[in-house]
Amino acid sequence: MRPLTPTELAAWLADPARPAPLLLDVREPWEVAIASLPGATPIPMGRIVADADALDASRPVVCVCHHGMRSMQVAAYLARRGFDDVWNLTGGIDAWARQVDPSCPTY
Repeated sequence: MRPLTPTELAAWLADPARPAPLLLDVREPWEVAIASLPGATPIPMGRIVADADALDASRPVVCVCHHGMRSMQVAAYLARRGFDDVWNLTGGIDAWARQVDPSCPTY
């Protein structure tokens, strides 16, 4: 599991030469309704153990939450489960809104 800043993620998403990551949003549904990354797959942290087998372990995964703590725990869990290319968005959706996309609501 590796850290990834919002600006690094923005550059990755803009680079057609890089494989598109699975953006895994581990926040609760009410949080996702307020703000989310386009194309993100929402699976609340409490569902990860039950739903991890449905994720493609061969694809890079970027875990996202509000400030980066829940997503760090999920990223570490996925790495222990054999996912080789797992990232944690440092600062979460809040940092994304402040550093990359000011139109993204904060809460």
